Amino acid sequence: MSELLQFLFSGVTVGAVYALVALGFTIIYNASDVVNFAQGEFVMLGGMLTFAGSAAGLPLLLAAVIAILATAAMGVLMNKFAIEPARGAPVVSLIIITIGASIFIRGGTQLIFGKQIHTYPSISGDTPIRIMGATILPQSLWVILGAVLVFIGLWLFFTRTLLGRAVLATSNNRLAAQLVGINTNFVMTLSFALSAGIGALAGVLISPITMTSYDVGLALALKGFAAAMLGGMGNPKGALVGGLLLGLMEALTAGYLSSQYKDAAAFIIILAVLFFMPQGLFGRKSTERV
Repeated sequence: MSELLQFLFSGVTVGAVYALVALGFTIIYNASDVVNFAQGEFVMLGGMLTFAGSAAGLPLLLAAVIAILATAAMGVLMNKFAIEPARGAPVVSLIIITIGASIFIRGGTQLIFGKQIHTYPSISGDTPIRIMGATILPQSLWVILGAVLVFIGLWLFFTRTLLGRAVLATSNNRLAAQLVGINTNFVMTLSFALSAGIGALAGVLISPITMTSYDVGLALALKGFAAAMLGGMGNPKGALVGGLLLGLMEALTAGYLSSQYKDAAAFIIILAVLFFMPQGLFGRKSTERV
């Protein structure tokens, strides 16, 4: 029982990170129908910039806040100089641009910080909490809490605020949104800032556990994208559930089979789900009139 509980704790912790990355994908997709594959680099920047600030002598929480704000600014710059100039291009072209931005950010981070692996102290110390024979780190609780709070915030944003509905309107029909007075450029800028900030928050929370380096973003982007697809692209609830399910599948596969198979098993299950439910677990079914 304690062994299973330990795997569940590990899976929920990792799954919460995947959920945060998937939530970042959700924001950009809802605003533009574009899948931003630089989302993993925002996670990496959150961890790396927090490490740099902490190493420079700043209090950890201040370094984390600065890292999140700086990464959000990076998201705004990416939108301004990479996405906006290509506005009107096919969606595939925009996705390729985000991949190029990901490579650029990763390369720049390597030049500045090097290839070393970095970490910094946990928010609440490293003394594990024992529950029914299993242990969980206090930092893991921060990761899970962060994912839940971000999900609640985004759900309220998209369903209860005019600005959130403006984001959805921009995604559904950009021209119609402009005709009714929505500033679509501002919506896009806000979406990239929020997406980058959420990614940075994930990096800040997970780096004390997993450590960070310039090249961790790619794997996180792929897992976050898989979680978003599993739950239903563009659905915050789907992003949260998809991330947690993916994390649990990986942990149970690694625990009971082998860590070599955890990635393959997770993606096989995801492909099976998407084969029978292409819209994901919580995605809306699309209809086409002919």
